[in-house]
Amino acid sequence: MTFELTVEKRERTGTNSLGALRAEGFIPAVVYGKKEENTPIKLSIRDFKKAFKSAGESAIITLKGLDDDKEVLIHDVDFEPVKGEPRHVDFYAIERGKKLTVTVPLEFIGVAPAVKELGGVLVKVLHELEIEVLPRDLPQSIEVDISPIADFETSLHVKDLVLPEGVASTADPEEVVASANEAKEEVFEEPEAVDMDAIEVEEKGKGEGSAEDGAGDEKSAE
Repeated sequence: MTFELTVEKRERTGTNSLGALRAEGFIPAVVYGKKEENTPIKLSIRDFKKAFKSAGESAIITLKGLDDDKEVLIHDVDFEPVKGEPRHVDFYAIERGKKLTVTVPLEFIGVAPAVKELGGVLVKVLHELEIEVLPRDLPQSIEVDISPIADFETSLHVKDLVLPEGVASTADPEEVVASANEAKEEVFEEPEAVDMDAIEVEEKGKGEGSAEDGAGDEKSAE
């Protein structure tokens, strides 16, 4: 799937100017890379949010509107801490024909017998995987078939993943991706029975002691 964003160059400005830019519906950003000068840009915040939701950080986006079109990855997004709105973006310009080292999300598919038949709980140890790949072969996600997890002793490792053509993992082949744990029943302890007779006796004892103390005080006074 191809993603495109229209951008414009912008002048480097102060915080106040960036605030005015955002108020106009734009988000400030910068494009950089190994062979790319840092270029300040701006783009529609609405268009960016739409592309980010679909592309994430693991899809190539073409920036249009500069001297020439640039293929980039979303390298970093700074979010406003209260409302969670994006307020600045770093785009990394990729080199055509050069392999990338990127992280892509894992998509778990299938049914694990250890979960369906044995009532276990699926444990996803990894949620993303670092890979090395040419830009044209970059997948948006990598599927993980959990159907081999037949019991609580079976685990899926990085070496078990079926990677798309042209994709190589940089992770440890023995690293666990997913497994299943036996579901444990919660044990509820019944509260201990309260001996009401003992409480009554204790209360009576306190009352009698208080009376005796009072009587003793009266004798002392006499």
